Amino acid sequence: MKKFRKVLDGLTTSSPGGTIGSPSCGSAAGTPTAAPTPKEIDVQETLVSENFQLCKTVRHGFPYQPTALAFDPVQKILAIGSRSGGVRILGRPGVDCYCQHESGAAVLQLQFLINEGALVTACADDTLHLWNLRQRRPAVLHSLKFNRERITFCHLPFQSKWLYVGTERGNTHIVNIESFVLSGYVIMWNKAIELSTKTHPGPVVHLSDSPKDEGKLLIGFESGTIVQWDLRGKKADFRIYYDEAIHSVSWHHEGKQFMCSHSDGSLTMWNLRNTTKPFQVTFPHGKIQKDGRKESCKPILKVEYKTSRNSEPFIIFSGGLSYDKAGRRPALTIMHGKAITVLEMDYPIVEFMALCETPYNNEVQEPYAVVVLLEKDLIVVDLTQSNFPVFENPYPMDIHESPVTCTAYFAECPPDIIPILYSIGAKHKKTGYSQKEWPVSGGTWTLGSHTYPEIIITGHADGSIKFWDASAITLQMLYKVKTSKVFEKPKPGEGRAAELVEEDPFAIQMVSWCPQSRIFCVVGISAHIILYRFSKYDANTQIVSLEVRLQCESEDVITPSENENNPCFSEPGSHSPQPHHQHPASPGSGTPEGIKDSIPCLKVKDRMVRVPPGYQAELVIQLLWVDGEPPQQITSLDINSAYGLLAFGNCNGLAVVDYLQKTILLCMSTLDLYGAADPYQRLTRSPRRNRQSTSEFCMRGLSNFYSDSKKRIRTSYQSLTELSDNQQSIDMERSKSPTSESRENSFSRSRSSSVSSIDRDTKEAITTLQLGESYGRKSDAVPTPCLWVGTSLGVVLLIPMSIPTDQEERMEEPVTIGPSGAILMLKGSVLRFGFLDCMGALIQSPYEVWRDANAPEDPDRPRKRKLVHFSPSSSQDTCGEGHLAVVCSERQAKVFLMPSQSCLFVHNITESSFVLRADVVSVCNSVCLACFCANGHVMTLSLPSLRPLMDINYLPLTDMRIARTFCFTNGGQALYLSSPTEIQRITYSQEMCDNLQEMLGELFTPIETPEAQNRGFLKGFFGGNANTFDREELFGEAAAGKASRSLAQHIPGQAGVEGMKVAASGVVGDLARARIALDERGQRLGELEERTALMMTSAETFSKHAHELMLKCKDKKWYQF
Repeated sequence: MKKFRKVLDGLTTSSPGGTIGSPSCGSAAGTPTAAPTPKEIDVQETLVSENFQLCKTVRHGFPYQPTALAFDPVQKILAIGSRSGGVRILGRPGVDCYCQHESGAAVLQLQFLINEGALVTACADDTLHLWNLRQRRPAVLHSLKFNRERITFCHLPFQSKWLYVGTERGNTHIVNIESFVLSGYVIMWNKAIELSTKTHPGPVVHLSDSPKDEGKLLIGFESGTIVQWDLRGKKADFRIYYDEAIHSVSWHHEGKQFMCSHSDGSLTMWNLRNTTKPFQVTFPHGKIQKDGRKESCKPILKVEYKTSRNSEPFIIFSGGLSYDKAGRRPALTIMHGKAITVLEMDYPIVEFMALCETPYNNEVQEPYAVVVLLEKDLIVVDLTQSNFPVFENPYPMDIHESPVTCTAYFAECPPDIIPILYSIGAKHKKTGYSQKEWPVSGGTWTLGSHTYPEIIITGHADGSIKFWDASAITLQMLYKVKTSKVFEKPKPGEGRAAELVEEDPFAIQMVSWCPQSRIFCVVGISAHIILYRFSKYDANTQIVSLEVRLQCESEDVITPSENENNPCFSEPGSHSPQPHHQHPASPGSGTPEGIKDSIPCLKVKDRMVRVPPGYQAELVIQLLWVDGEPPQQITSLDINSAYGLLAFGNCNGLAVVDYLQKTILLCMSTLDLYGAADPYQRLTRSPRRNRQSTSEFCMRGLSNFYSDSKKRIRTSYQSLTELSDNQQSIDMERSKSPTSESRENSFSRSRSSSVSSIDRDTKEAITTLQLGESYGRKSDAVPTPCLWVGTSLGVVLLIPMSIPTDQEERMEEPVTIGPSGAILMLKGSVLRFGFLDCMGALIQSPYEVWRDANAPEDPDRPRKRKLVHFSPSSSQDTCGEGHLAVVCSERQAKVFLMPSQSCLFVHNITESSFVLRADVVSVCNSVCLACFCANGHVMTLSLPSLRPLMDINYLPLTDMRIARTFCFTNGGQALYLSSPTEIQRITYSQEMCDNLQEMLGELFTPIETPEAQNRGFLKGFFGGNANTFDREELFGEAAAGKASRSLAQHIPGQAGVEGMKVAASGVVGDLARARIALDERGQRLGELEERTALMMTSAETFSKHAHELMLKCKDKKWYQF
């Protein structure tokens, strides 16, 4: 054993990319063999570091914890601010942009510069930012940081360059939007209110200019004071002192009256002719009680008063419901004439906004829709129909409908799969939506040339699975599967499921999908697996259920005689499954009463069920309780449609199921898999002590998870497992301890709770599985079907299998599984396998071509299984037979030559952290190993030489949600759940970074600003025409002077460098940034050329018309005009 460890240590300490010498890298006997040098494996590696660069591409889903809303009525784009400082800008489908404030401060308010391609954001750190939206990736042009006052409200009049900013102290400042500098003109709170007033009016909660006269500014203070300030005269026109606190104010378009909403649930109407008292006070939801008093109501947080030409005005408000009705949902109320419509919402209302035909506040508003931003949803109500239907939302805002618990990402799918899934999913869509087009229709987006079919799969806490079309950086829901329909409904508060996981017994932990064969497999939290097949026809089916007793009982492991009688394990080295594996649900003998034994967590429907077209459940596999101990969660899964096999494992052992014959082929503890070739010396204990520790572990593992399952999944949405920093430090101490050499290979903060607290002397979890053609033993001359098994102690086992090839034999003859073949070793828990041929090309797993089992029989063309194999030796006439196996663990990657099992290359990926996710992916017509570490680093390694190509510190603070959901796919793409409601897609391909500009939508499109209506001569003459008001004259430096320097600090923007906020290391990052800057400059020059060309065309047209007019009028007399 010591000799073997020395050999292993010699290999792991060798230099990355160096030639590994003669010793066999972890063969069972540890005998040295002659290994070929890398030169003999003649692989021309084409990938270089310049092929890689990391940047965010697009973010999907609902903005997490939204705080603010804005709409540009001319450009028709919508902006949503969030508590974490994010801003999402939405237009027509495909136009979806995410920006992030570097400070991370919450966004308080958003203001579009209407039809100017710019946006002002006010943040909780009292900073104003001006964003340029005329580029595909918006950037901050200016920032203004207030030092002494807190921002509470902002208002930007249409076509004005002066922004009014109200503060917590009650003062109103004015900012020049062009230079982003404060004006010297300030409206101090003590000047706004009367000198005789003894109390402070409170923060500014409203600012708006009068529709009748832009020189009048209406200021609303929280306490109930309202002041109309004459900007020219620098004095108050009138002051209103009301008893109730004000939440919002809204003008009638004529500017003669306005409406206020108050904290007591009332609405007040005020006329400018008499401001001593409101001429109307209403409590829309406050009924008169028996004693004559009004019901007490909740505050009306916002009101909008919008006029219409052909009907009564719309009064729209949120809140105001009476307190006495418990359990009432948040509501938006629409008052239209005498009709009052209350729209109940699923979540609290954050903000709403009426969308109107005109951007001018002094014209009839004509509202046509209301955008309602809820805490977890975005809805738009159609105001043009009397029943107020909602519009169908084209954005994927319901990713979080049930909390996301796992993700999978598939690029370069078969092209026919997306239309098929969409056509089946479309049959189950909701109806009753507005027939009109989605009103947020701004921006432009075209399908780029760099697109291919992509699918994202999300698993959820309620057991549902969603398939999403992710092609061309958009996201659209295709199809939904509810796995809970396979099981009987557990009665509330009763049954096995209720004892375990309360509300989420069906939560999805893992998914495995083969797009070619369309076979789909899910792993659930109640230690269950469901196998689905795809069909375009509905069918009557009875779901087959298999029950597996996979529980590691330590005394059975120690005593061989007992092991033979235990139905949990087959004999080490048995070539065929034992008959009792097919009926594993027999109750254990001698089980005390009241202790659960040989029962699953959930009950499968045992009757014929009608299933609709789509994915139809065929087989359910469940792990059983053993002697009162619940089954451990499944930690690994692989399925192969060509073999008809499904393999899965957990911390107790491994099981292999033949899903064609519906039999259990193998059910064995991890220890028994080794047979006599166990590379570790395990300490044996007395059966009684071991029994106790095993029981304690099993119960602790599940009880820790289940007690917090609801809290974790529903509130923090983090991983299905969570480990503290203390545990990490304990593991690190263990890994450094000289007294436990075997544990050096087992340092891991694993991704599954069943691995996290393993008693490492007896427990070894199966962490990854891969079925494929390989060489199970050194002596094998031809590849055979093999199962590669990776464990939490860094051991790789190869299990050869014999599968009948004839179709009839396959359904009748048993699949035989040989004893364990090769044993290979790595540091840390094994994460991923990948196979290359000797030319360095990726070998895909064999698969069965999809055929519809429910399709009508054709007598002329009998249905046969059509298998596609990718044999390792098919393309290697020149290189000799064999293939390369890439194995990646939490600490290192190794490349082995099969069948000799020689270790060609080794690379220690990380010493201070550990790898969370690793995948062998295709990029730029080649392959590489992509890794994501717990310290936030994303790195790629060349194959087969394992040269480091990219290492970028992308996410400095990685939480468990990201760790759980991060996944790579082909084409240099990856994704993770950036918040409980949003999916962030990234690319690590330089080519895609370069093409990103082309793929993104344009937020700004040149549109002519609609002309103001002709107000008429008399109206303009007597009505105080707003156009005569010159703000520059009042607020400019010449008239108002300079503002105090200590009041606010101007911060210049980031010079418009788009996108690249990732701190790329080395020359590659600098080159990428330079390239982006050049692209941007070229884009601007291109825009300038276009504008110049337009101006020249316009000038030529004008010259032509002028010449024609001159010729026409040349010979006319003066009286002929």
